[in-house]
Amino acid sequence: MAAVVATKYAKSGNVHIAYQVIGNGPRDLVISPGIFSHLELFWEDPGYARWMERLQGFARVIAFDKRGQGLSDRGFATPPLEERMDDVRAVMDAAGSERAAVMGISEGGALAILFAATYPARTTALILFGTAARWAWAPDYQWGRTSEQIAQVMSRWEAHWGEPAVAPQFAPSRKDDPAFLQWWGKLERMSTSPSDVNGLLKTIFDIDLRNVLRSIKVPTLVLHRVGEVVVPLQSGHYLAEHIPNAKLVELDGSDHWPWTEGADDLTNEIQEFLTGTRPSPEPDRVLATVLFVDIVGSTDRLAKLGDQRWRDVLES
Repeated sequence: MAAVVATKYAKSGNVHIAYQVIGNGPRDLVISPGIFSHLELFWEDPGYARWMERLQGFARVIAFDKRGQGLSDRGFATPPLEERMDDVRAVMDAAGSERAAVMGISEGGALAILFAATYPARTTALILFGTAARWAWAPDYQWGRTSEQIAQVMSRWEAHWGEPAVAPQFAPSRKDDPAFLQWWGKLERMSTSPSDVNGLLKTIFDIDLRNVLRSIKVPTLVLHRVGEVVVPLQSGHYLAEHIPNAKLVELDGSDHWPWTEGADDLTNEIQEFLTGTRPSPEPDRVLATVLFVDIVGSTDRLAKLGDQRWRDVLES
């Protein structure tokens, strides 16, 4: 059953940005989502609900749908990254957050990077998961997508949008789970339309924030799964090498989605980074089996003797 979390709206210029506040932890954590986002539909996946439960144990989580996606205003051309980045500030203002750690997931990492560089006084920390400073190939960035690969991606996504189109690549650990695949197809359809996602893809492949990385002055954690196929591990290494004093943590697995695989390990890293402590491991649970032997006739005798006299018999 989906959790009941109120969806509210922040105003960024003339655009309404949908957001939710989860929990009331001692520090704020803003989550900038990837290309698939729908605040209310997310809760239909049990893994998301468990992840939110873990995060709100040490933070007040502020989640939002980027403009053009999910419950935020849609139906317009995707604006420049600098304009979209300011939506993070608008959501923080609406949620009453003066300063927050900002986590960017996949394409949402670009907003998080630019926000941290532009508003360091409002950013306590930067967390990047499965993201990149650049998405397209370049002579000095050879693991990016080539123009031919980009054209293939856009054609495939448009043709198979909502079937689902990309679940096996984004969450290979769940590719044989029919219920998850059905939910993912619904997520694609409710996140945006086939035409709009192509416009967003064009914007993503134009992103190049390599010249911004050196200007980031806040503590930064880069999380990346070693088996990633959507965003190669080299992208995570590049971020960690070019953001001053960034910490890189390589996570086991291959999902390009934070809560579908190894969510506890990922969340432990986030918690330690933000609080300085890791959660205490649960004590080993010992299964104790109590063997009760009914001495012949003891039950009947108990009824006759009464509780007190039966205790006297046992103690004699």
